[in-house]
Amino acid sequence: MSTLQSHQILMMVAMGVYLVGMIVLGIMYSGKNRSTADFYLGGRKLGPFVTAMSAEASDMSSWLLLGLPGVALATGLPEAFWTALGLGIGTYINWLIVAKRIRRYSQELGAVTIPEFFSKRYRDKNHLLSLVSALVIIIFFVPYVASGFNACGTLFSSLFGVNYFWAMLISAIVILAYTSLGGFLAASTSDLIQSVVMTVALVVVVVFGISSAGGLSAVSSNASSLPGFLNVFQGYDPATGTAASYTPLVIVSTMAWGLGYFGMPHILLRFMAIRDEKKLTLSRRVATIWVFIAMGVAILIGVVGSAMIANGAIGEIPTADSQRIIIKIAELLASKGVLLALVAGVILSGILAATMSTADSQLLAAASSVTQDLLRDTFRLKISDKVSMIIARVTVLLIGVVAIVWARAEGSVFSIVSFAWAGFGAAFGPTMLVALFWKRGTKWGALSGMLVGGGMVFIWKYLVRPIGGVFDIYELLPAFICGILVNVIVSLLTQRSVRDDRDEIEEEFKTIKAKE
Repeated sequence: MSTLQSHQILMMVAMGVYLVGMIVLGIMYSGKNRSTADFYLGGRKLGPFVTAMSAEASDMSSWLLLGLPGVALATGLPEAFWTALGLGIGTYINWLIVAKRIRRYSQELGAVTIPEFFSKRYRDKNHLLSLVSALVIIIFFVPYVASGFNACGTLFSSLFGVNYFWAMLISAIVILAYTSLGGFLAASTSDLIQSVVMTVALVVVVVFGISSAGGLSAVSSNASSLPGFLNVFQGYDPATGTAASYTPLVIVSTMAWGLGYFGMPHILLRFMAIRDEKKLTLSRRVATIWVFIAMGVAILIGVVGSAMIANGAIGEIPTADSQRIIIKIAELLASKGVLLALVAGVILSGILAATMSTADSQLLAAASSVTQDLLRDTFRLKISDKVSMIIARVTVLLIGVVAIVWARAEGSVFSIVSFAWAGFGAAFGPTMLVALFWKRGTKWGALSGMLVGGGMVFIWKYLVRPIGGVFDIYELLPAFICGILVNVIVSLLTQRSVRDDRDEIEEEFKTIKAKE
């Protein structure tokens, strides 16, 4: 057996142990799900650290270890820096103003899903909000989950030369197994574990990468030699080796990623699930610090990777494959010895962790929309908790199958995630902010804002943005603005049509606000 083969086997062993551990975790928690409320929200029993790390691990996904370093490697600091800054600020504000109020509001209303919250908040007796919200979740979560499966397939096919599809399929089966068995508690606990694995992976990769590149001075020297690579107000074009100006409009557009947090169902559900809302302050601090550090290190990996390529430590990586930089560094680490091959396996497990922590949360959110919001609320089917649990687990599997079909073709993790992120941010973000902070919002305003915001994502991305020039901005920004404007305008125009419920809704709003 060659040295290369032995190193690959050791990496596979480390990753295999991790995957088996996740399935065992799902089995351990399977008996604790006695109702759909337990399966989807863990009975609102999460502690502050699990809440914080589960929210952020489910947020960052494979984008943190693949997408962000890849963007930094390919184009330098500007896009990665402004994206990360927008996300960091968005994380903090979301925890600061949204977390406590949605925890209190959802408990007061007895809502365990985001569509159910909207429906009960506006006394939507026809459940139109539940229907549309559930469809939005299904539409945008399928490509999001597919991006996670895509990352797993990319990882295994790159490392071991196996067929992409079969590598992606096996990874997807593991994620579907522990999610359908353990539900929200298993997903949240695994997210805490996965955040630790992700952190270890980031630290080891950046330290080893700097050493292999010849030290910090070599890394800095290489980055400085590339026009615009270290300048956050210029972009680096790897095709021409020249710099391009980053205008204020482009910077604002890139930072608009942070707006997406207000509409992410899998993150908002973590806020709703914490046991004690007084612990949200601690959760906010832990989450914000981890996010800024993790994204900073991820960007640094891209910069270090460029230096490693320049000094020959690793081979050239085409721009289209830049998201594989962390995989290349892990392969180099594995070649240094038996123990380091196991460490490399842990690093690669970090990529799996990043993927799984997001995919499991998204699968649960999508499944809850089918069983709780469509079958029970919209179509008013009277089904027992036992039957609901069976349907929930089957739904997780079915959504996973659709995501597998979507992920059959390899593609950019960054591009897939950016589209799904924009969809949720524009459809749910304005709707959530208005629902939580404006007493005069109406169900017609919420419904219109949701449809316009989500629809504008498609219109801007495929019809407007290709025009270029000032229109070449991230679709989340114009879609979010349109969503919130339409929500407010339609709410003002439909005050009379919902006046029978106005007093009750406004009194409830005042009661929730008074408790702060």
